[in-house]
Amino acid sequence: RHRPPTGLFHLRFLFYFCFFFFLPVLQSTRSTIQPNTVTMPGHPRAEAFKTEGNKYFKEGSYKAAIAKYKEATAIDPNVPAYWSNMAACYEKISDYEEMESAARSCIKADKAFVKGYFRLATALKAKNDLEGCIKALESGLAVDSSNADLKKMKKDLTELQRAEQVAAFCRKAEDQMQNGDIPGAFKTLELASRLDAGNPDIERMMSRVKPKFERLERERKASLSVDEVHKERGDDAYKAANFEVAIEHYTKCLDGLKRSGKEHSDLATKAHSNRAACYKQISNFDGVIEDCTAVLEVDPENVKALVRRAQAFEGVERYRFALQDVKTVLAMPFAKVGKANVDMCNMMQHRLNRTVQQLKASSV
Repeated sequence: RHRPPTGLFHLRFLFYFCFFFFLPVLQSTRSTIQPNTVTMPGHPRAEAFKTEGNKYFKEGSYKAAIAKYKEATAIDPNVPAYWSNMAACYEKISDYEEMESAARSCIKADKAFVKGYFRLATALKAKNDLEGCIKALESGLAVDSSNADLKKMKKDLTELQRAEQVAAFCRKAEDQMQNGDIPGAFKTLELASRLDAGNPDIERMMSRVKPKFERLERERKASLSVDEVHKERGDDAYKAANFEVAIEHYTKCLDGLKRSGKEHSDLATKAHSNRAACYKQISNFDGVIEDCTAVLEVDPENVKALVRRAQAFEGVERYRFALQDVKTVLAMPFAKVGKANVDMCNMMQHRLNRTVQQLKASSV
């Protein structure tokens, strides 16, 4: 009679022994240990609190609803709807500080939950933080560019900002008129009319200011020297984008000032600066460098001249000189330079440093 190999027999014996011995132990353990007892029970309880909060919200009991939503977030802070509903309650009771906080927690829970951005924008608008409100709306639109609520709110807010800016311009123009600053009032009203052409308040004020301004302008121009006339004609040509004509007038102004020994006057500095701007427009980088250098000889910290000359140096591939001007600008106080120039010079510095390093490497 055939007998199984001894090794195989021992393996079978061990298998059956383990199966029958440990099976009762496993069954008793399964009956006492429930799966996910640490994390899972929180979710149903949180949803139950949310349901209670929704009930209170519909009844108008907003503080009671807030308490329930807080209990829900205490169990699971990663569900954005709990925070969003809480923010809606705070809006109902006009507590915009807490509404903002709840909205930010909503966004933190889920950056793709668009309603959180709407809640945040609503709170910031109520707090009159219009700049922050627009940022919140733009962040939401970056997530969902077609969201109708965000788009409408941004449009309304833009209109509100425009109306407020126009009103501010009108108030400023009124003050300038009362103080006898007719040219200032005229310029302010021009800015206002660009924002809201046809505004009856602007037109009414302009009808009072414009005749006085035009009379003053006639008197002012009648008293101008020949060099000043050329400078103003250059300004007019520049505004009309006639850069070659503007250059001719600035050149005549500078030639006249040089003949009269006034080549370092304020008028000469302005003419050099404006002619540099014209040269930049037609990509005459050598002309830009020459005129900006003339400005900097009189005013070494003229930011506009330093930035323009740096751009021109880069245009003619004199990268080290460009980098030196950029570093000079960045070493100045932020308030003097301005954010736009700081940002531009930082980008130029990175680009120029990289170019200079590449040139060094290639020359080795």
